[in-house]
Amino acid sequence: MTKPQIVWLRRDLRMADNPALFEAAKSGPVIAAYVLDDARAKTHAYGGASRWWLHHSLESLGNSFAKRHARIVLRRGDAVEHLLAIAMETGATTIHANRHYEPWWRNAERALGEQCDLRLYEGNYLHPMGSVKTGGGGQYKIYTPFSRAVRKTFPPRALVPEPETLSSPDTYPASDALSDWNLLPTRPDWSGGIDQFWQVGEDAAHAQLDWWSDHVDGYDDQRNLPSAQGVSRLSPHLHFGEISPVQIWHHFRSKATKGWEVYESELIWRDYAQNTIAQFPLYARDNYREDFDKIAWRDPHTDKAAARDLKAWQQGRTGYPIVDAGMRQLWQTGWMHNRVRMITASFLIKHLMIDWREGEKWFWDTLVDADYGSNATNWQWTAGTGVDSNMFVRIMAPLSQSEKFNCADYIREYVPELSGLDEPAIHDPDEFGQLPKAYPAKIIGHREARERALSAYKVMKED
Repeated sequence: MTKPQIVWLRRDLRMADNPALFEAAKSGPVIAAYVLDDARAKTHAYGGASRWWLHHSLESLGNSFAKRHARIVLRRGDAVEHLLAIAMETGATTIHANRHYEPWWRNAERALGEQCDLRLYEGNYLHPMGSVKTGGGGQYKIYTPFSRAVRKTFPPRALVPEPETLSSPDTYPASDALSDWNLLPTRPDWSGGIDQFWQVGEDAAHAQLDWWSDHVDGYDDQRNLPSAQGVSRLSPHLHFGEISPVQIWHHFRSKATKGWEVYESELIWRDYAQNTIAQFPLYARDNYREDFDKIAWRDPHTDKAAARDLKAWQQGRTGYPIVDAGMRQLWQTGWMHNRVRMITASFLIKHLMIDWREGEKWFWDTLVDADYGSNATNWQWTAGTGVDSNMFVRIMAPLSQSEKFNCADYIREYVPELSGLDEPAIHDPDEFGQLPKAYPAKIIGHREARERALSAYKVMKED
């Protein structure tokens, strides 16, 4: 009898264009396994918002397997130990998996590969990490030449079809119940806004892609306007692998519009972020530019004023309407518009002089699309600490950004205390003398914050 084939699921929760699942299905009865391994990821175990998404994504994929008279085996604990135990219980000798680049998963793949026949496939990115090389054969560190090189290699790999049938083993190994993992918040249940904002699962991802097909041509003009519906909102579907970037690329391959070209750049940036953590596995923990280890960040763990400012930022109570709208959107929906992500991140780092890693931690816990590579790369870019980053001395002016990118309706939606204000007062009610009692004054003035940040930077460079 043909031996069962184990498919190790992680961030590839889909049936179609799933190379590991497809190859396993060709080889024998399939045992799909998902192991919730919080200990291996340590500080980057899934945060609250991601756990909410994971529950619904596994539930959706489980229904897809059930329609094919199959199921997903759920285990909690050390992934390597559980996968080897499942292999021992079922007589399986081969484990199929799509390759992942987070350092804890690379370590797990190495450990598993030493003890069994582990077959790894490229399923989650446009290209295998490390395959796009410089002229000298090295790895790219800077995005722009990386992007040019990636475009020269297009098209990416061909799409992998969904398995026509799934053969099941005679018996399945024991499985946890998804509800026993307690991934959903209960006391309190803060997920109401997220639940209203998102549909989860492979079908939902493709429905969103269909919607995006009618809007992608305007992406270059609309992407910086938080009040417009001008972005794809595919990021959490991509993160959890409910859809692959290769599927998106082939869906739009005949497009020749500026909007698609700019959106394609975002998909390439996603690859770039993985390429970065493949070279620098601790990128979410360590400054790439070591001189920033000496900058005088205000420490919220020892400084009460800094702790108060960090909390105000987290709660959307800074007195800067565009910053507060973004942070409240994040808390309510588990997501934030990309332009506003840059504004809020810059505000924490340069206006409040709080270490970017505090922001990375908060985004990790509150974003449904929290991604180790993208999160770290974007924060280090904003902080000026990264391998490819904005200069620290380029300090975003949130008030002028708000007016420039027509954020009035966005502010009205997420900061209802200001909904009655007209432009331009809604961007800076304090300045126009229209500050409602229910809304705070600025926790620091823009000029004062800018001078403080530049002074700290100057001292760091002198040291």
